[in-house]
Amino acid sequence: MNTTVCLPGRIGPHALLITTAAVPLTGWAVHAVALHRKLSGARRELADRRDSLTGLLGRDGYTTRARQITDRYGNAALVVFVDLDHFKQINDGPGGHTAGDRVLAATAARLTAWAGSRGAVGRLGGDEFAVAVRIGPARRELRLAQLSALLAQPVEVEDGVLVDVAASIGAASPDVLGTTDLSVLQRAADAAMYAGKHTGRAVLAGPQHATVPSINGRRAGRPGTAVSGRAA
Repeated sequence: MNTTVCLPGRIGPHALLITTAAVPLTGWAVHAVALHRKLSGARRELADRRDSLTGLLGRDGYTTRARQITDRYGNAALVVFVDLDHFKQINDGPGGHTAGDRVLAATAARLTAWAGSRGAVGRLGGDEFAVAVRIGPARRELRLAQLSALLAQPVEVEDGVLVDVAASIGAASPDVLGTTDLSVLQRAADAAMYAGKHTGRAVLAGPQHATVPSINGRRAGRPGTAVSGRAA
């Protein structure tokens, strides 16, 4: 049996317009939710993506984890940039790119061991790496010196063949720079790294490094606080 419901009054033109618009509006809302979920999934996929050679976090994943570390630990956080010196010579040497790949993999393993399970280590591209880790001011100098010595150890690229390795290291911390802004910390660490290029020592950024103009993060900074380490 059909049931008819009678509504009092007339349906005006404005009410009809609202009723007609309700269906497409609902459709757009569903579409927006689906799009948001798809974009969120894509962002998570980027964040979880690993570098195929070293197994380290890619740039997006590293950035996400580094922000979490600096926000959580504040003045006890440390951001470190690492660049391998004379890496092109290794790639152009007798072992070729195979030797270069083994040096990159060994560097990644050393950085991961140094940072520990709660640190974030990423490969930014080529022979450039970044680390975000919790290290308080009292232990900072010792730990950076340890990192310098660790990265300067030769790498075995094939049976019995060792390749000398050297790395430039720059570090930045919120307590020195007065901010937990990751972009500021990274710019300062990058400038400090170039200020200490080829010295074999880690350089801790001062406030002046945060204001060094850069193009893609690549312009040498002014001298900073050098932390003793093994010479390259």
